[in-house]
Amino acid sequence: MPGQLIVTDEDATRVITLRRPEKKNAITQDMYRAMSDAIDSAQSNPGIRCMIITGGSGVFTAGNDLEDFLKDSTSQPDTPRASNAIKFLYSLAHNAKPIIAAVDGVAIGIGTTMLFHCDYVLASKTATFATPFIHLGLVPEGASSLLMPRTMGYHRAFATLVMGRTISADDARVAGLVNVVVSPGHTEAEARKVAREICALPAEAVAISRRLLRLPPEDLTRRIDQESHLFGERMRSTEAVEAFKAFFSRKKA
Repeated sequence: MPGQLIVTDEDATRVITLRRPEKKNAITQDMYRAMSDAIDSAQSNPGIRCMIITGGSGVFTAGNDLEDFLKDSTSQPDTPRASNAIKFLYSLAHNAKPIIAAVDGVAIGIGTTMLFHCDYVLASKTATFATPFIHLGLVPEGASSLLMPRTMGYHRAFATLVMGRTISADDARVAGLVNVVVSPGHTEAEARKVAREICALPAEAVAISRRLLRLPPEDLTRRIDQESHLFGERMRSTEAVEAFKAFFSRKKA
């Protein structure tokens, strides 16, 4: 995984950068583990006041690397979801420090659902958000079935999670998923400005206020586990098997 995930500490901010442009930053199991480690290790570091997750200019992430995901899933048939992906979701659920997301370009699957665990989201004008689980015969993950209706309302969540509709940056802002829309190529710079603003605030007051605003971690992990179990069942379903075959056939064509 050399160079596919870059973690840098800049002043009081940890910047986690997905860097796999040839695959639209599709996330492998190794990348999940590295992101989880970056989040977990920040918890006990008083020098880190907040974090930024970014994919750089032009793309956030295409979501799971499906080939890597299927290889891991089939090698562990009794595991509902790949363990490193679940570990990453748990890290987000238990994280106690503000996370800023800088989304430029596509955010697919977990690229969208991870944003509901973030505290401030910037998107470029060209950003798009999609959770096409249904098209692969699957179900939502990342506690999105809990967090998306809470953030955007049930009807928008149904259109996104069940119907698989794509959301534009402007519509995502109106829906409450995105704080501000900026010009393409400027999300990371703007995220750093927000990080400086957060880092200048009293750290303990920020932590307590954030905890009051968010659902308890155990509520999130309970839903993550529930979704994970159902996701694993769906992976073995006829619908999903046929959908994946069709997906890879189109990819080879």
